[in-house]
This record gives sequence, structure tokens and C-alpha cells, in this order.
Amino acid sequence: MAAELLLLGWSALPTLRRFRHEQEAQREELILGKALATSHANPFAAQLARTADALGRPVAEVELIVQDWMFARPGKWIRRFPNTGLLAEIRAFRAQGGKTALVSDYPAERKLAALGVRELFDVIVASGEEHGPQRLKPDPEGFLRAAELLGVSPDKCLVIGDRDDADGAAARAGKMSFRLVRAGR
Repeated sequence: MAAELLLLGWSALPTLRRFRHEQEAQREELILGKALATSHANPFAAQLARTADALGRPVAEVELIVQDWMFARPGKWIRRFPNTGLLAEIRAFRAQGGKTALVSDYPAERKLAALGVRELFDVIVASGEEHGPQRLKPDPEGFLRAAELLGVSPDKCLVIGDRDDADGAAARAGKMSFRLVRAGR
């Protein structure tokens, strides 16, 4: 994916970098207790708007670039590099009757479909999608909403994530257990 981006998407790089920067800026504002200065109902929409404002480009143009390079094009690559160990654990847990949710600061349905693992999750709570949180991690809102939708008490939940500063902090704030995994392992 990186080679494709460098060869074909070099003009998209400034937009994608700024988009990522805006997500981390929102996260930092949350950590510092600052109110998110936006009229958007979800952090993903706010991230698009903030990126567009910073670059002086229309939101629709930024969204097209983000949708193409972060959601559409990666689909063909992520299927080739699944975290097979983690997916096997999730399948085994579900086979024993466990309930699962995916909580993401980005839209997730498209990537799950590309991976062919949508059926592994009873609930999806992703920014920019139905049931999406209004605040990014480390706010526990997304995890708490997932637990509620699953009908599971937060203290009975195990959050598995690849960022202790976001996933782990949100899990702890929601009184949930946390397990750190490395991406792609």
C-alpha cells in the first residue's frame, strides 16, 4: 500500500497527513479537557472539516481523497495481511458463545468487509457510522456504547487494542480490562 501511495498518490499525501494530524489534535484536545470546537455530530466529520479548513479545500474534495486512499484502495491489501492469531482468538471466543464488538475512531465496515471478517462482530461502533461515538478514544464512550449494545456489563469486557494511550486509556476509563496487541501480529 505504501508503494502504491508513493507512486500513484503522492498528490494525496499532504491531505492524508493533515487528516491524520487533525485526528491526533482532536485526541489531544480531549485529553486536555478542551471542548471540541465543532458543530459536527461525529469526530470523523469534524476531522474532515478541520482538514479542509486547514488546507483551504472543499470538504467534499478532502473526503474523496480520504475515502479513496484510506478505505477503498487499502481493501485489496489488508486481506493479504490479516492478524491471523487475533482473528483465530476471536473466532474461538465466539464459538464458545462470546459476544464481540469492534470500536474504531474511523469508519470500519468497509475494511471489515475487505478482510472478510464482518461476521466476527456482533456490534460495530465506529466514528462516521451508525452508533458511532461523538468523542475519540481515550474517551470511553465508544467502548461503553458497545457494551450497552451487546448487553454486557463494562467490568466483564476485555478491550483488545494496539494503542495503550488511546485504546488502553479508554478501556481503563470505562472500567474494562485491556490487552495490548501489536498491529499485524
